[in-house]
Amino acid sequence: MLIIDAHQDIAYNALEWDRDIRRSVYETRKREEGYTGHPAAHPTLGAGGIAMSGLPELRRGGFSLVFATIFCEPLSEVHIPACTQPLTQAYTTAEEAYRIGQAQFAYYQELANEPGVSLVLNQQDLHSHLTSWQVSSPDDPQRPFGIVPLMEGADPIRTPEEAEAWYEQGLRIVGLAWHGTRYSGGTSQPGPLTSAGRDLLKVMERVGLILDMSHSAEESFWQALDLYSGPVMASHSNCRVYTPTDRHLTDDMIRALIERDAVIGMVPGNFFLNGEWKRNHRFPVHLEQVVRHIDHVCQISGDALHVGLGSDIDGGFGRDETPEELDTALDFVKIADILKTSGYKEDDIFNIMGGNWKRFLSRALPAS
Repeated sequence: MLIIDAHQDIAYNALEWDRDIRRSVYETRKREEGYTGHPAAHPTLGAGGIAMSGLPELRRGGFSLVFATIFCEPLSEVHIPACTQPLTQAYTTAEEAYRIGQAQFAYYQELANEPGVSLVLNQQDLHSHLTSWQVSSPDDPQRPFGIVPLMEGADPIRTPEEAEAWYEQGLRIVGLAWHGTRYSGGTSQPGPLTSAGRDLLKVMERVGLILDMSHSAEESFWQALDLYSGPVMASHSNCRVYTPTDRHLTDDMIRALIERDAVIGMVPGNFFLNGEWKRNHRFPVHLEQVVRHIDHVCQISGDALHVGLGSDIDGGFGRDETPEELDTALDFVKIADILKTSGYKEDDIFNIMGGNWKRFLSRALPAS
């Protein structure tokens, strides 16, 4: 089963929390075992909760390609009161954000030196990678694993003009917002595009950077769609009809993305699946809730061509905050099983699990 995941915070986890994706998830858990409080409060345990992924499990689980983020957070938005280690991936200025972003990109370049790991930056890379992956064995410890660099929140881009240099370096996707940034209103911080944000979109369109709409505030979302004519997507957003916060997409936003031939990545975090689930109000959630969000997008589009996966595992949350059936990356294939029992055809299941992102990248990435 081909799985393409549009959102994982691999470099952030490695540089902030010493979570090395090259380790097995079970090794990571062993290193972090014995802590029962909230993960974000632990000085050496990643803020993403109980680990779910490592390269061995991703490879065996069918993950062929991941959109791996360059992500840093404004220090004003960091709320980890019990954390005693200095935070290295938080910033107060554009220059600090730039340095953090560059360090994370360098991490991906180093990771791409590992056997079987590669950066996928153009259509030739994509074709070569997927061809090699298709003839590989799930048990091959060097099974091909591809990385598409995605920037979550554009503050590491110091000026709009600098986006071209980032593109030449290998960045392929940019989301303007996380919370609010210098470029755009974002989650929990509503607002429009700034003047710099408008200028950034012009540069992005000119050089060929893909626009990620996840985290965009509603006002800036609509403005960006009007101003930017290049390829758009939502790497990790669910349906607001089931999870009524500004973090997720209204039906009108979903329709607008579908009209632009976008793909929307569904997130299997419990608090993204059910609006009543809270970290201080927990109850069992099941994978049928993921399929409910997938199906809602399919009902709006009239087909299964505009929805995929954008897991955010080990970034936004971990095993303790996902549906009961998910333990590690090995279990994501269970989503396909539930889609099948829900009446989805094999072609549709293939598209949802990875085929839609494959098709999107085939037209959105540069030819070479």
